[in-house]
Parts: sequence; structure tokens; C-alpha cells
Amino acid sequence: MEDRFHDNIIEQCKKGNRKAQTELYRIYYRGMYNVSLRILNNAAEAEDAMQEAFIAAFRQLESFRGDVNFGGWLKKIVINRSIDQLRKRRNFISDLSKLSEKIEDQQPEQRFEEDISADMIKKAINKLPDNYRIVLSLFLLEGYDHDEIAEILKISNGSSRIIYHRAKEKLKMDLLALKLEVNNV
Repeated sequence: MEDRFHDNIIEQCKKGNRKAQTELYRIYYRGMYNVSLRILNNAAEAEDAMQEAFIAAFRQLESFRGDVNFGGWLKKIVINRSIDQLRKRRNFISDLSKLSEKIEDQQPEQRFEEDISADMIKKAINKLPDNYRIVLSLFLLEGYDHDEIAEILKISNGSSRIIYHRAKEKLKMDLLALKLEVNNV
């Protein structure tokens, strides 16, 4: 039933029906905004990127064939617009692929079993460098694999894995520092 409802709204949007576009926007707004916010770490920029993504989606709606879930199709557009926005802001992905050439031997992952709050995790993630936060968010929160992340960010699969590993290690260190800071207060 829900799929038919979405299909009907999408068909109405393809015909230029503004009410259907508003309804589709209402259905997907919050989730897509959260995706953009996790990438950009800035509410105003996330809002802008999300708005641009919806505009692009409505313009490209004819290319949506229904062979994939509409939400997944839209999420990819939102992610791409958010990354474009981030590139404009900081030019942060200019040479990510060079990271794979500078790999140092990594020590095996150590267990990190501390009593950490959700707020502490959010703070630590928000403090990560943009490239770390994006790869970590795409992998852990959005469920993309490294091949998909590599395609989205236009980097190699190896670079995605390296950035993810480094992001996890930095996140662990930042969480430990936050934990120590909270305990010393």
C-alpha cells in the first residue's frame, strides 16, 4: 500500500503537481536533512544543500525509473549536494587518494569499552575533520560500503578504508579525552 502511495505521488510530481511535490518533500524532509547535517556539520549549510538536492531531484524525476527505492535515490542526490557544498567551503577532498600512498603500519585495533554517552559521541563526531566525519557517517550511519563511498567521493576503495580506519582511531582518542575531561570536572 505504501509503495503504491509513493508511486502515485512520484507520478503526480512528474506531471508538475505542486501539491504532490510538497507532500514528497514533507515525507522525506527530516531524514534527508539529517543526512546532510551529518555530512556538513552546519545546520544552515545542510538546509541549503538539502533544498538544492530536492530541486535537483524534482528536475531529474523523469530519470527515476523505480528500479531502486525512491528514498535511496534521493539520499544519493542529498549526499552528493552536501559533499559539493563541503567542497565549496573547504576544498577538502582535493587529494584524498594520496592518503593511500602514505599509509603507515597500523597497530591492531584495541578494545574501547568505556561508559560513553550519546552526547559525548555526537560531540566527538562533530569535532572530526570533514573527510573523517563524512566517511564515518556514510559507512556507519548511512550504511554505505567502501565501494559505494569511493564512488560517491571519487576516491579509491582503499582510501575509503584508510580514512574510515583513521576516523575510528581519532574518534576513540577524542572520546577518551572527552571521558577524561568529564571525569575531571
